[in-house]
Amino acid sequence: MTLEYTGRLDDDTVFDTSRKSVAEETGLAETQPDREYTPLTVEIGAEQVIEGMEEGLIGLEAGETETLTIPPEKAYGEPSDENIQEFETAELQEMLGGQTPEEGSYLEAQNGSQGEVIHVDEDVVRVDFNPRLAGETLTFDVEIIDVS
Repeated sequence: MTLEYTGRLDDDTVFDTSRKSVAEETGLAETQPDREYTPLTVEIGAEQVIEGMEEGLIGLEAGETETLTIPPEKAYGEPSDENIQEFETAELQEMLGGQTPEEGSYLEAQNGSQGEVIHVDEDVVRVDFNPRLAGETLTFDVEIIDVS
């Protein structure tokens, strides 16, 4: 199935889209300069997209448009304290080649997950590895281009 989509948060902020025009209007294109905006092709049942989107796409036909509202438990889940990790500041500085991370910056873990630095002092750095959209209800406007 191939589709165009735009994803919004409850406050109407667009966090993702396949449409270049929407990305340009909302400033997303500036934050993701290397991204190509093209329709998304997904195989239903292959778990390539979040559960709530996959469920919402089932049965849609080419040419149909639909608005899918997806609660956190069918999207990225709720934020969990287990996803906040503490590092010794000196140890992390060593790994970062002598740099001290700043609050609000992002670090990438060895498994590729991104974490936001939420606390820095002389002893401890705390990094939040919760998904960026954890706890959010997501709304996707989808337009089905092709069903194969």
